[in-house]
Amino acid sequence: MYSRERGQRMHSEHERVEHCRAKPGLRYSVSDWDTSNKQISDTAEHRRHMSHMTRQEGRALRNETTSKTNWDKSDSSRRLSDRIWDISRWRETLESCIQEVEKEMDALTLWKEETERALTATAVPLEVTVECLTLREGRRGNELVSDPVEAQLKKEVEMIDGAQRVLQQRIDKAFEQLCLLQVSRQQLTHDLQNKIEAQDIDLSCLSITVTSPKTSLKPNPLRIPIGSTTPQQWEQFSQYNVARAQEEMQASLQLREDMSVTRAQNELDAQRIATVFAIRKRTHHLEQAHDETQWQMKSSQVEISDMERDIHSLEVDLQAKMAPLKLVHTRLENRTKRPGVDLCRDEVQYGLVDEANQLEATILALKQKLAQAQYALQALQLHQAHMGEDLSRKKDALSLEQRSLETRSRLASAAFTDVSSGAVVPLTISSGRHNLELA
Repeated sequence: MYSRERGQRMHSEHERVEHCRAKPGLRYSVSDWDTSNKQISDTAEHRRHMSHMTRQEGRALRNETTSKTNWDKSDSSRRLSDRIWDISRWRETLESCIQEVEKEMDALTLWKEETERALTATAVPLEVTVECLTLREGRRGNELVSDPVEAQLKKEVEMIDGAQRVLQQRIDKAFEQLCLLQVSRQQLTHDLQNKIEAQDIDLSCLSITVTSPKTSLKPNPLRIPIGSTTPQQWEQFSQYNVARAQEEMQASLQLREDMSVTRAQNELDAQRIATVFAIRKRTHHLEQAHDETQWQMKSSQVEISDMERDIHSLEVDLQAKMAPLKLVHTRLENRTKRPGVDLCRDEVQYGLVDEANQLEATILALKQKLAQAQYALQALQLHQAHMGEDLSRKKDALSLEQRSLETRSRLASAAFTDVSSGAVVPLTISSGRHNLELA
């Protein structure tokens, strides 16, 4: 029994020895093991670096897109405001032009009615003259002669007949001109209504914000609507309407001037009327130039104030850039003291150099812009002083024109009886701001 157990143990030990002598499995060397560990570490660091870079790029992209979105929204709002201002400016121009057209229509209608009354008034003188000729035809014998009285009567008939034809032509032209003014007013009114509607739409768009409940995605919002025009066409359309109305008003004004000359009985009175009208027209032009210069001075003063504030902001910003520049210079200078091999041109060095160059370029740009702003401010101030002198001269010239009108008013007593006995007619000139009375 003991021998059997011993034999089994010896057999088991023999098998273990044989197993150990058999060919071993695949083994890695220590260097391979170290390489594998290093590769795992390097890969982990690389992945973390890539993840960090991705996160940084994502943050930068978010900041950039947020700034871009906010800027675009602000820029669109600014453009809407500018567009609303442009429409408002044209609205004022159109409204003023419509008022001028209406005043000119009223003035021309008054002139037409007076001409019709003048035409009607020629009926009695013509009837009397024809009756006188008829009566004189009853003469008999040698009394039936062609004397100067007959010649004068016939001449009077011819003059009255000619005056009637001229007056009738003026009336017809006045009617046609009123129709043209009416068309111009309708065109201006239509243009004004469109601009009012467009301004209301733009104001509504300007009031809409990202939190407004009415915002939503629209199908094909980038389409170009049928009938769209360019800004040049838009402005040219209104310019054409205003220019056309001004031409019609000028034609109406010229027609009324011709009527006044028609009713004038001698060159002296005609010249007096034309001179008074020219002085009053010149007075109006001086008033327009005076108002324009005052407006330009006010606008220039506002621009000067804005420029002074901007110059101050540029100076403050320029001064604020010196501290970062000092900091980067100090860092660069301190890093030159690194000993030995540590004095290397690493990424920090390149970054500081780039920062210094960028700051210097920024400071240079700010200085250049500050110089430009100061030059522009000086030019504005010089031109402001020049406009002040010009405004003073315009005031003196306007005073002289008004004194001239007052001096010429004493000539009214010498006017022709037919003209002075008529009603005083308001003559509306192009601006619609003054009512000149043509005696």
